[in-house]
Amino acid sequence: MSPDRSGSREGTAGPRPKAGTVQPARRIAFDVISAVRESDAYANLLLPVRLERAGLGGQDAALATELTYGTLRQQGYYDAVIELAAGRETDRIDAPILDVLRLACHQLLSMRVAQHAAVDEAVSLAREVGTQSATGFVNGVLRTITRTPPADWHDRVMATPRSDDERLGIDYSHPVWIVRAFRQALAAEGREIELEDLLAADNVAPRVSLVALPGLSTVDDLPRTRSASYSPIGAISEGGDPGQWSVVASGKARVQDEGSQLAALALGRARPVVAGERWLDLCAGPGGKAALLAAEAAASGATLVANEVLPVRAGLVRKALAVLPNPPQVIVQDGRRIGQSAPEQFDRILVDAPCTGLGALRRRPEARWRKQPKDVAELARLQADLLSSALDALKPGGLLAYVTCSPHLAESRLIVDAVIKRVGDGVSRLDTAAVLTTVTTEPLDLGETTGHVQLWPHRHGTDAMFICLLQKAG
Repeated sequence: MSPDRSGSREGTAGPRPKAGTVQPARRIAFDVISAVRESDAYANLLLPVRLERAGLGGQDAALATELTYGTLRQQGYYDAVIELAAGRETDRIDAPILDVLRLACHQLLSMRVAQHAAVDEAVSLAREVGTQSATGFVNGVLRTITRTPPADWHDRVMATPRSDDERLGIDYSHPVWIVRAFRQALAAEGREIELEDLLAADNVAPRVSLVALPGLSTVDDLPRTRSASYSPIGAISEGGDPGQWSVVASGKARVQDEGSQLAALALGRARPVVAGERWLDLCAGPGGKAALLAAEAAASGATLVANEVLPVRAGLVRKALAVLPNPPQVIVQDGRRIGQSAPEQFDRILVDAPCTGLGALRRRPEARWRKQPKDVAELARLQADLLSSALDALKPGGLLAYVTCSPHLAESRLIVDAVIKRVGDGVSRLDTAAVLTTVTTEPLDLGETTGHVQLWPHRHGTDAMFICLLQKAG
């Protein structure tokens, strides 16, 4: 079901601000939303910095977070409401004013915020970033919205779609091309009926998952947590800021999605490790999976090499690995060339390929509006090249994990199919589901899969991580 837009609008925003002022939480939310639009900023990286600089915590920080992520998630739906209320398409509204309207829409339609507070502060924001006429326009549009109950707005908006995919796209605030990609991916598992559950899950804030790096910490060291659903070294936060916990601040444990943990564990635990093995993380930035792989390798007598093509991201990898007693080597190289520079040098390789990130829309909601279908084709070429290069760098008999945080078929199983077809008998799929059965603490419901695992936020509570284990002949 789509988000509840029928609740009372009154009552939980606190005292009414003075006329002409903007509450700090709303100001920060607006600034982050604007930065996402203007400079392709990442909300999950920028918002914590802005909150810290402003000294906001507690309820104010929670309000800024809800305003930011809620507005970004529901942007498509709010645009449909704004177009009806304004009598014009959103591309005819100045971008900063549209940001103001979207932010106000989230408060009026999806939060228990007093209408006068939302409208007054939106008008104040419009006065700062627009013209006098724009200020009057914002006031008029929002007054129009307040005169109709949220449920009635939903009925009006949902009367406009011309197809089922368009209906779902508006109702759950996803571009239609993403709705279709998700439908195809679920249909490939015989689970197309779960499409609405998946879209709804993308609009719910994810739980905070953590990983205790083997040999450096244990789940018992993590305060205010419960055991993860599947990962034997994972935990779920039950409150508080994990960054303030000493075990996390020291780097011995990390905030990491459970799906990412399972991807690394699938490679590291697919078969017993022989002391002296060399492992490679081909696309290691920013270092989360690399840290887990390095800890796994060190605990079993193997060594890891972490590669990253961008020097800045390589610096992040070094920082992530610094907690280990003997930090792994970090190299800066185009992963598409490593098969030539280091042929058949590694026993296990992780290819955590750059992708659209459609599997992490809960965490990075702006990605749904930032990515376009053409991005998939461009990334698919890169993904295939990286996988081919990695196979060249893999020793005979070695193991490889191809991983993407996207369920899009063109970024996941079709990439593997194409490369295997090109290589022929030189590589084979392992039963990834069977491997994970030996790793997870509880069975995974995986649908109809062959030689790979597709995780889902609505089914597993993880990012939509694709994992496929391959073995090189010989």
